Amino acid sequence: MTHMVAGAALATVFPPPTLSRRARVLGIVCAALPDVDVVGFEFGMRYGDLLGHRGLTHSLAFAAVLAAGLVPVARARATGAAWVIWLYLFLATASHGFLDAFTDGGLGIAFLAPVSDARYFAPWRPIHVSPIGLHRFVESGGLRVLASEIAWVWLPCAVVAIVVIASRRRRDRAR
Repeated sequence: MTHMVAGAALATVFPPPTLSRRARVLGIVCAALPDVDVVGFEFGMRYGDLLGHRGLTHSLAFAAVLAAGLVPVARARATGAAWVIWLYLFLATASHGFLDAFTDGGLGIAFLAPVSDARYFAPWRPIHVSPIGLHRFVESGGLRVLASEIAWVWLPCAVVAIVVIASRRRRDRAR
Protein backbone atom coordinates (compact mmCIF):
# COMPACT_ATOMS: atom_id res chain seq x y z
CA MET A 1 0.00 0.00 0.00
CA THR A 2 2.86 2.38 0.73
CA HIS A 3 4.07 2.19 -2.86
CA MET A 4 0.60 3.24 -4.01
CA VAL A 5 0.79 6.28 -1.73
CA ALA A 6 3.99 7.30 -3.51
CA GLY A 7 2.35 6.82 -6.92
CA ALA A 8 -0.60 8.98 -5.87
CA ALA A 9 1.66 11.74 -4.53
CA LEU A 10 3.69 11.69 -7.73
CA ALA A 11 0.50 12.17 -9.76
CA THR A 12 -0.09 15.51 -8.05
CA VAL A 13 3.10 16.88 -9.59
CA PHE A 14 1.52 16.60 -13.04
CA PRO A 15 -1.17 19.23 -13.77
CA PRO A 16 -4.69 17.72 -13.72
CA PRO A 17 -5.50 17.96 -17.43
CA THR A 18 -2.17 16.33 -18.29
CA LEU A 19 -3.14 12.98 -16.81
CA SER A 20 -6.56 11.43 -17.12
CA ARG A 21 -8.08 9.67 -14.13
CA ARG A 22 -7.24 6.40 -15.88
CA ALA A 23 -3.58 7.42 -16.19
CA ARG A 24 -3.44 8.34 -12.51
CA VAL A 25 -4.98 5.02 -11.45
CA LEU A 26 -2.61 3.12 -13.72
CA GLY A 27 0.33 5.01 -12.21
CA ILE A 28 -0.79 4.14 -8.69
CA VAL A 29 -1.07 0.47 -9.69
CA CYS A 30 2.32 0.65 -11.46
CA ALA A 31 3.90 1.89 -8.24
CA ALA A 32 2.94 -1.37 -6.50
CA LEU A 33 3.24 -3.74 -9.47
CA PRO A 34 6.95 -4.65 -9.17
CA ASP A 35 6.14 -6.81 -6.15
CA VAL A 36 4.33 -9.21 -8.48
CA ASP A 37 7.70 -10.97 -8.49
CA VAL A 38 6.87 -12.64 -5.15
CA VAL A 39 4.70 -15.06 -7.14
CA GLY A 40 7.98 -16.59 -8.31
CA PHE A 41 8.55 -18.07 -4.86
CA GLU A 42 5.61 -20.39 -5.51
CA PHE A 43 7.40 -21.69 -8.60
CA GLY A 44 10.77 -22.28 -6.97
CA MET A 45 12.34 -18.96 -7.94
CA ARG A 46 15.06 -17.92 -5.52
CA TYR A 47 15.18 -14.42 -4.09
CA GLY A 48 18.44 -13.48 -5.82
CA ASP A 49 17.46 -14.74 -9.30
CA LEU A 50 16.86 -12.33 -12.17
CA LEU A 51 13.13 -13.02 -11.87
CA GLY A 52 13.34 -13.27 -8.08
CA HIS A 53 12.20 -10.67 -5.59
CA ARG A 54 13.55 -7.19 -6.25
CA GLY A 55 15.05 -8.40 -9.51
CA LEU A 56 13.90 -7.60 -13.04
CA THR A 57 10.50 -6.18 -12.05
CA HIS A 58 12.26 -3.61 -9.87
CA SER A 59 14.60 -2.48 -12.67
CA LEU A 60 14.57 0.74 -14.64
CA ALA A 61 14.22 -1.29 -17.85
CA PHE A 62 11.03 -2.90 -16.55
CA ALA A 63 9.68 0.52 -15.57
CA ALA A 64 10.44 1.90 -19.06
CA VAL A 65 8.87 -1.02 -20.94
CA LEU A 66 5.80 -1.16 -18.69
CA ALA A 67 5.25 2.58 -19.07
CA ALA A 68 5.57 2.36 -22.85
CA GLY A 69 3.08 -0.50 -22.99
CA LEU A 70 0.54 1.36 -20.87
CA VAL A 71 0.70 4.77 -22.55
CA PRO A 72 -2.00 3.92 -25.12
CA VAL A 73 -4.34 2.74 -22.35
CA ALA A 74 -3.51 5.68 -20.07
CA ARG A 75 -3.75 8.26 -22.84
CA ALA A 76 -7.49 7.86 -23.31
CA ARG A 77 -9.12 11.18 -22.41
CA ALA A 78 -5.80 12.72 -21.33
CA THR A 79 -4.69 16.04 -22.75
CA GLY A 80 -1.02 15.49 -22.05
CA ALA A 81 1.55 14.42 -24.58
CA ALA A 82 2.38 10.72 -24.73
CA TRP A 83 5.90 11.36 -23.42
CA VAL A 84 4.52 13.12 -20.32
CA ILE A 85 2.20 10.22 -19.58
CA TRP A 86 5.09 7.80 -20.16
CA LEU A 87 7.23 9.84 -17.76
CA TYR A 88 4.59 9.64 -15.02
CA LEU A 89 4.09 5.89 -15.47
CA PHE A 90 7.86 5.32 -15.60
CA LEU A 91 8.50 7.37 -12.45
CA ALA A 92 5.61 5.71 -10.61
CA THR A 93 6.95 2.24 -11.44
CA ALA A 94 10.58 3.16 -10.76
CA SER A 95 9.61 4.69 -7.42
CA HIS A 96 8.99 1.17 -6.15
CA GLY A 97 12.62 0.07 -6.46
CA PHE A 98 13.82 3.46 -5.26
CA LEU A 99 11.80 3.16 -2.04
CA ASP A 100 12.82 -0.47 -1.56
CA ALA A 101 16.47 0.60 -1.77
CA PHE A 102 15.90 2.59 1.43
CA THR A 103 14.78 -0.47 3.40
CA ASP A 104 16.92 -2.21 5.99
CA GLY A 105 16.59 -5.74 4.60
CA GLY A 106 16.68 -7.98 1.57
CA LEU A 107 19.36 -8.38 -1.07
CA GLY A 108 19.14 -4.97 -2.70
CA ILE A 109 17.53 -3.79 -5.92
CA ALA A 110 18.54 -4.91 -9.43
CA PHE A 111 18.11 -1.45 -10.95
CA LEU A 112 20.15 -2.33 -14.04
CA ALA A 113 18.63 -5.76 -14.80
CA PRO A 114 18.74 -7.44 -17.25
CA VAL A 115 22.05 -5.80 -18.23
CA SER A 116 23.55 -6.40 -14.78
CA ASP A 117 22.50 -8.64 -11.92
CA ALA A 118 24.17 -6.34 -9.38
CA ARG A 119 21.88 -5.25 -6.56
CA TYR A 120 21.97 -1.90 -4.84
CA PHE A 121 20.85 -0.24 -1.64
CA ALA A 122 20.69 3.45 -0.79
CA PRO A 123 23.50 4.61 1.51
CA TRP A 124 20.90 5.45 4.16
CA ARG A 125 18.23 2.85 4.94
CA PRO A 126 15.70 4.13 7.49
CA ILE A 127 12.63 2.18 6.30
CA HIS A 128 12.02 -1.16 8.01
CA VAL A 129 11.63 -3.94 5.46
CA SER A 130 8.17 -5.46 5.30
CA PRO A 131 7.89 -9.22 5.62
CA ILE A 132 6.50 -10.94 2.54
CA GLY A 133 2.93 -12.12 3.06
CA LEU A 134 0.07 -10.87 5.22
CA HIS A 135 0.46 -13.65 7.78
CA ARG A 136 4.13 -12.82 8.35
CA PHE A 137 3.38 -9.11 8.42
CA VAL A 138 0.89 -9.54 11.27
CA GLU A 139 3.09 -11.95 13.24
CA SER A 140 6.44 -10.23 12.92
CA GLY A 141 5.99 -6.64 13.99
CA GLY A 142 4.04 -5.29 11.06
CA LEU A 143 3.00 -2.25 13.08
CA ARG A 144 6.66 -1.28 13.48
CA VAL A 145 7.07 -1.57 9.70
CA LEU A 146 3.91 0.45 9.08
CA ALA A 147 5.05 3.18 11.49
CA SER A 148 8.36 3.34 9.65
CA GLU A 149 6.62 3.61 6.28
CA ILE A 150 4.27 6.31 7.55
CA ALA A 151 7.18 8.35 8.89
CA TRP A 152 9.51 7.96 5.91
CA VAL A 153 7.09 7.68 2.96
CA TRP A 154 3.49 8.60 3.73
CA LEU A 155 4.19 11.87 5.55
CA PRO A 156 6.74 13.16 3.01
CA CYS A 157 4.35 12.20 0.18
CA ALA A 158 1.51 14.04 1.92
CA VAL A 159 3.70 17.13 2.32
CA VAL A 160 4.67 17.07 -1.37
CA ALA A 161 1.05 16.61 -2.47
CA ILE A 162 -0.23 19.37 -0.18
CA VAL A 163 2.47 21.83 -1.26
CA VAL A 164 1.93 21.10 -4.97
CA ILE A 165 -1.85 21.31 -4.78
CA ALA A 166 -1.80 24.45 -2.61
CA SER A 167 0.68 26.25 -4.87
CA ARG A 168 -1.34 25.30 -7.95
CA ARG A 169 -4.53 26.66 -6.35
CA ARG A 170 -2.79 29.85 -5.29
CA ARG A 171 -1.42 30.32 -8.81
CA ASP A 172 -4.87 29.68 -10.33
CA ARG A 173 -6.49 32.23 -7.99
CA ALA A 174 -3.86 34.81 -8.92
CA ARG A 175 -4.80 34.43 -12.58
